[in-house]
This record gives sequence, structure tokens and C-alpha cells, in this order.
Amino acid sequence: MKKFAAILLALVMVLSLCAGAFAEEDYHIGIVTGSVSQSEDDRRGAEAFQAMYGEDMVKLAIYPDNFTEELETTIQNIVNLSDDPAMKAIVVNQAVPGTTEAFRQIKERRPDIICIAGESHEDLPEIGSAADLVCNNDFVARGYLIIRTAHELGCDTFVHISFPRHMSYETMSRRVAVMKKACEEFGMSFVLETAPDPTTDVGVAGAQAYILEKVPEWVEKYGTNAAYFCTNDAHTEPLLKQLLEYGGYFVEADLPSPTMGYPGALGIDLTEEAGDYAKILAKVESAIVEKGGAGKFGTWAYSYGYTVSAGLAQHAKNVIDGVSEIDDIDAISEAYAVFSPGAEWNGSNYVDAEGVKADNEILIYQDTYIMGDPGWYMGSTEIEVPEVYFSTF
Repeated sequence: MKKFAAILLALVMVLSLCAGAFAEEDYHIGIVTGSVSQSEDDRRGAEAFQAMYGEDMVKLAIYPDNFTEELETTIQNIVNLSDDPAMKAIVVNQAVPGTTEAFRQIKERRPDIICIAGESHEDLPEIGSAADLVCNNDFVARGYLIIRTAHELGCDTFVHISFPRHMSYETMSRRVAVMKKACEEFGMSFVLETAPDPTTDVGVAGAQAYILEKVPEWVEKYGTNAAYFCTNDAHTEPLLKQLLEYGGYFVEADLPSPTMGYPGALGIDLTEEAGDYAKILAKVESAIVEKGGAGKFGTWAYSYGYTVSAGLAQHAKNVIDGVSEIDDIDAISEAYAVFSPGAEWNGSNYVDAEGVKADNEILIYQDTYIMGDPGWYMGSTEIEVPEVYFSTF
């Protein structure tokens, strides 16, 4: 009987430990992104995180392509994840309009859920009031560094392409102010060009057709030593295609990635290389060199959208597991590094127009890689951005 009791006690202890271990992992993390057609890298990053931890833990959702016209659907798609009693964190990347309201509704009904916004389209102070954490690309530092890089590559003009909806975002309008000031510092001309918004009636096809038609005119007007930048993913592919054909420079995309616009512009298939960014970058770089674009086209070695979706979900898991603090920049960088091994990251807290630092709003960026034979990193993450640019609006 004593032996049986001892065995029974040991069994109970083992079962208790197993139950405890299960309880630690018995939660769900939700990731909301755009569709593959609008935001492929964002979606692939969410799928990569799900593949790592399983469909039982990671739940995925999509907001509408035409999110500006389907605001209520966008909000509902995010909020619906909170119906799951096991849901402990929801990551939205990109955090399109409606995310703030969705997070407010979630917090009202489920304050225990961690709400994280990646690459917010809404003003940072606004979404920061509802989210536990907001992580955007460092539009201030990058505004300066992109221009500096263009200058170092020998460019004399910088052409910024956007439309009114994007220019109404504080992040993008402030970056324009920084870019313009940096152009003055480096003796470059700064030009604003307008292109159709793909979320309007013209759609993606109409917006891309406009870029294809206008680039030859722009190159004739601004010369082949001009660098180009567009704020919309859909504009990127036709812009790259025409710059490779007619001449010009492209430092990096708004949300940089070797898969952002390059495969379509170069006519290459990356199916076999999917998910392996070292191989993806090598194949894209080889095609760039073949088309005579060496030293003129850049990117981040790892997709920003991919890393944000997967990295922020990883950070959420680390916070839930009690190994990280929600607003620790180093911890966020470490979570990003899980999905971008070897990449250099830098960042800082967001500071508003009044000079107030937001603890839960983080700006982050990766080093710029210029493709060539061989290509090279610009060392952007090591450059100290002059303080004046952080108060430029």
C-alpha cells in the first residue's frame, strides 16, 4: 500500500507539472494583416509565425483590401478575435484606419488582451492611447538617412511620390518635412509628385498604369541622377520596372523588402526561395546587376512587413510568457532578430511635436543594403542622425 501510495503521489505530481506546462502555453495569439494581393510580406510573416507555433495557438485574420471604404468590416474583423476566451494578444500589421477603435472595443470587453499595432496608418498619439504597443518604421531617422544615402550614391534630385490620403498621416507628412530639410543640407533638389490612390475607384491596376506612364516623363524632366521614393506598395513594382528601363535610383521602399516590387519588376519567380531571404536577396541582386542597375537599387535584407508581423507576435508571446517587458526596445529587436538573423536594427521612442516621449510607441529601422556585384551595407544603423531632425515637422 505504501509503495502504491508513493507511485500514486509521484503520478499526481507529474500530471500537475504537465498541466502547469500546458497551462503556460494554453493561450492564443491573433495576427491581422492585409491580403496577399495588397500586403504579401505582412501576410507571409504572420504565416511564418503560425508555422512555427502551430494553428492551435496562432489565429490569423485579414482586413479588407479597400479598408478605407470598409471601416466597419475592418474594425469587426479585428474585434472578432477577442471572442476567443483563450486569446491573450492581438497584433495588427499594418494597423490601418479603424485599428484604434477596434483596440478600444477590445479593451472595454477584454482588458487582459495585449493589443499591438505594427506600422500604424493612424496618428501615433491616437493609436498609442488604445494600444499597449505601437511599432512603426522610424520615419524620422529614415527621412534623413534615405536622403543621405541618395547623396552618397551621387544623386542630385529626390522625387517623392504619394497622394493626399497618405500625406494626411502625421508619420508620412513629417517624413516629407525631414526629407526636404535633408535635401537642403546635402544640396539636392526635392520634388513632390502625386499619383492615384490604389484604394480609390481607379484601383491597383489604374494606379500602376499611371506610374508606368509617368516615369519616362519624370526621368526626362529630372534626369537619371534622381532618386525616387513612393509611399504605397502598389506603386513600387511599376516604379522599379520603369527606373530599370529609363534610368534613376531607388534607395529603398517605404516598407523595405527584397520582395517589395522587385520580383514583378524584374520578372523573376521566387517560389523556390520563399521564406529564405538570403537566397531571395541573392536572386534579386543578380537580376538587378544583369539589367545594369548595380549600385542604384537598395532594400533591407529582410522584409520589414514580414519581420513586423512575425517579430511582434514573437514579442507578444515573450511578454505573455513573462520573459520580456512590453515596451523594452532591446526585447523587441531580439524578437525581430528571430525572423531576421544577422540583420542590424536601430530605433528609439517616438517624440511628438511638443517634445514628449511616448514609452509605448517605438520607431525602428534596419540597415540599408545597396545591390551590386558585390552589394554593400550603408551602415545606416551606425549613423547618428542630427538632433535637429527629431524636431522637424
